[in-house]
Amino acid sequence: MKNAVVLLSGGLDSATVLAMAVRQGFTCYALSVDYGQRHHAELAAAQRVARSLGAHEHRVIHIDLTSFGGSALTDNAIAVPQQQTTGIPLTYVPARNTIMLSLALAWAEVLQAQDIFIGVNAVDYSGYPDCRPDYIAAFEAMANLATKAAVEGHPLTLHAPLLHLSKAEIIQQGTALGVNYAETVSCYQADLTGRACGKCDSCRLRSAGFAAAGVADPTAYLV
Repeated sequence: MKNAVVLLSGGLDSATVLAMAVRQGFTCYALSVDYGQRHHAELAAAQRVARSLGAHEHRVIHIDLTSFGGSALTDNAIAVPQQQTTGIPLTYVPARNTIMLSLALAWAEVLQAQDIFIGVNAVDYSGYPDCRPDYIAAFEAMANLATKAAVEGHPLTLHAPLLHLSKAEIIQQGTALGVNYAETVSCYQADLTGRACGKCDSCRLRSAGFAAAGVADPTAYLV
């Protein structure tokens, strides 16, 4: 069995990716990042998901992106949008995926893992620039220039299996793999118990995905 690092936020997408990696036979090391996000309940969700889906190990790395702010998720002075917006939304966290993937890359080298999984999606998503196929390809290319492992003949593969799937397709595949979506938290402003607002962009995409998939939505909402 090969080792793989799986970025696990605690949300719907990353839970599905962990289930996919486990099904493919990888020994999965789940990595979550506490970066000062408003929706801190997702970290408790990540612990539940890692345990229920059989991750070999789960670690939480602590960094403080609130020092920079610039996002509704890391700056309490910026409200989470309640209506659909155009362009890159205020919930975009500057360089978040780059930071998280860099941490995953460091752990992968230590584990002698040649595979990293991330749950980015370029179909039903909020328009973040670090969720695009070109970004995934560029990071993989950079990783294979930057690491001792790659230079010594052990290149890394960056897996983004949800990249071209709709939210409904993600939910259908995850359901078939046994993901318990009631354990996940997607809301950008979930309360401490994980109850969702039902109004933010993430909630809207999640709710519409369950409806389109024909799967009952297990999300606990505030109202």
